[in-house]
Amino acid sequence: MTQQTRKAQSYRRTVNRINKVIAGLQRLGIAFGPTQLLTVTGRRSGQPRTFPLAVLSLAGGRYLVQAFPNAAWVANARAAAQAAEVVTLTRGRRRSKARLVEVPVQERGPLLREVVRTQPASAAQRYVTNGLAEAPTADAVAAAADRIAVFRIEQL
Repeated sequence: MTQQTRKAQSYRRTVNRINKVIAGLQRLGIAFGPTQLLTVTGRRSGQPRTFPLAVLSLAGGRYLVQAFPNAAWVANARAAAQAAEVVTLTRGRRRSKARLVEVPVQERGPLLREVVRTQPASAAQRYVTNGLAEAPTADAVAAAADRIAVFRIEQL
């Protein structure tokens, strides 16, 4: 196991612990930052699955952007998008229904560049730490568009 792999796994374990706390606070009605709870049907179980995710305002729309390789939410969101299923976004005590549309790879670059330009530097570094991008620059993250899923949120 390489040091990069160990570092990514350690980071992911830490984020998973923090996500449990964030999800709990959101369920209590405490909303903060861009975090919302995405509830989507599990692609294998058929049961609702909930994930705390940052909803980003980019290019005049709202988006979910993958930060970890092999993220379960991405596979479930992709299945929901293909089936045009309705998902739920929860922020504090407010819930809204939406559909997710996966952005084609060729259209992700400008959105990923905007993520790097508008989010804290740690956002770009996360793509490097998790092995999705080669460097924490706008161009390097955009070049990894085929490895970073991006979903547009369409409110119902």
